[in-house]
Amino acid sequence: MFEQGSDIPFGRSLPPVVERIAKQTEDNPTPICVLVVGMAGSGKTTLMSALQESTYPYEDEEEEQGEGEQEQAQEEEGGGGDKKPAAKEPSSSDPNTMPAYCINLDPATLEVPYNASIDIRDTVKYKEVMSQHKLGPNGAIMTSLNLYATKFDQVIRILENRADNHNLSKYLLVDTPGQIEAFTWSASGTILSESLASTFPTVLVFVVDTVRCASSPNTFMSNMLYACSMYYRTRLPLVICFNKTDVVSHEFCMEWMRDYEAFQEALDNARSNEGEGGGFYDSLTRSLSLVLDEFYNQFQQNACGVSAMTGDGIEEFWKVIDQAAKNDFADYIDDLRHRIEEQEAKQKAMARAGVMQFQKDTDESS
Repeated sequence: MFEQGSDIPFGRSLPPVVERIAKQTEDNPTPICVLVVGMAGSGKTTLMSALQESTYPYEDEEEEQGEGEQEQAQEEEGGGGDKKPAAKEPSSSDPNTMPAYCINLDPATLEVPYNASIDIRDTVKYKEVMSQHKLGPNGAIMTSLNLYATKFDQVIRILENRADNHNLSKYLLVDTPGQIEAFTWSASGTILSESLASTFPTVLVFVVDTVRCASSPNTFMSNMLYACSMYYRTRLPLVICFNKTDVVSHEFCMEWMRDYEAFQEALDNARSNEGEGGGFYDSLTRSLSLVLDEFYNQFQQNACGVSAMTGDGIEEFWKVIDQAAKNDFADYIDDLRHRIEEQEAKQKAMARAGVMQFQKDTDESS
């Protein structure tokens, strides 16, 4: 990311996030938006809850131990022994001590296990949309997102005001629908993600079900292809998060990303032990693993394993998020600047063509 106090390296066509990054300080860092996506059942929502919980500012272990000794002494003296150590109160002016600010963009979920400060369900009623427009589940989700996207500028203003008043946490977590294609491959999903990315440094987190990948190397390949396609779709910094490591370690996934031969061996074992693959299907999978080699080289440093149930690996997850926001988001800004300039050039060309046509029509009429 851009260094504090450095000159902004772009021209006039600047998204708001560039100015926000340039003005950040150590005490008031620019919030990082973490856009959580993944296949249904990968554990996105549970991970959201674990991530938010990990940002609560609990007392340090040594302080808790000291307080415990004091309370034990108070119990022996017969007074004040029922008070337990508590979490520190978040500071209203220090983003580094605030719990992560969560946004829920899944209109079809019944309950969320985290504290959602902004919830699409408060604005759009999923079942009413389905009934009124006679839609199926996926169609109702897309329509709900379309309706919400028309007012998403109000959400952006709320977030900007909180950030300007130093009242927005260091991390902004965004939960997306379980039907991943309804968000990532829809116009409304693009509007929502680009609105956030043009306002705050944004990282796309693709959550992978490690248990399913362990059962089949072809499932692993399917997930990697989807992650690659989403990177092409959004052009945002990508973090691959292997979830459910309390059941199966993610090290085999990391090895498959690092070592082409290890993945080929896994395919051979799956074919001989379970009869999986064969023919064109097997040949295609092997070819795709070679094609994705450059993708693996680029993003294996942005891959990590976590357990949303136990919290293992979450500290490393935040380090990877910070690294992706620092090292990769400038590329997104540069790409966004070029797209803005291209759009402005097209508008100017259309305006000039309109003026020339008007002059031509005027000359002919005279």
